[in-house]
Amino acid sequence: MTLTINSTAPDFEANTTEGRIRFHDWLGDSWAVLFSHPKDFTPVCTTELGRMAALKPEFDKRGVKLIGLSVDPVENHTRWSADIAETQGTAPNYPMIGDTELKISKLYGMLPDSAGETSEGRTAADNATVRTVFVIGPDKKIKLVLVYPMSTGRNFHEILRVIDSMQLTAKHKVATPVDWKQGEDVIILGSVSDDDAKKQYPEGWKAPKPYIRIVPQPK
Repeated sequence: MTLTINSTAPDFEANTTEGRIRFHDWLGDSWAVLFSHPKDFTPVCTTELGRMAALKPEFDKRGVKLIGLSVDPVENHTRWSADIAETQGTAPNYPMIGDTELKISKLYGMLPDSAGETSEGRTAADNATVRTVFVIGPDKKIKLVLVYPMSTGRNFHEILRVIDSMQLTAKHKVATPVDWKQGEDVIILGSVSDDDAKKQYPEGWKAPKPYIRIVPQPK
């Protein structure tokens, strides 16, 4: 199954470190980040899980829920959590899914159907493609998909930046330019006519080209 932007995030039931969940019920009307890991007790993932825990207040401010996934059992996640706390200073403070039958990894297109039906005996290299970040909107649609190699730690500040952009552009008819950060200028969408733009931005805009209309970030 190939999931792309605007695909509906597949629903599922799973055991997590915070009990059993049905994913869509757990999502509710929130934004969410689902991020996956190929195996417990792996070095790069250990740093990522700790950093995500430290950044959780930033995601909370934006109304974004966090949930991790690893193909190993939930009991392993609990033991791994102690290592994460010891080495990174913060233990995971969000649920971690156990995907021991590889069902969710297959459902989200991270592993092929031929991967089998158990995580037992599989190495991190066997699960190398389970290194994906999905950002999901309140409408249950996938808004962003990022896939990382095992050797490269993820940049969760970038994911916060993209969420800021997506939440802004969901409310206003604007787009955000390259390297945009919260509070910086934005671009009026091409689908908005100049006449309509004047109603929203009576003070006008900067236009280095007719199709690039730059305005301050809407409040």
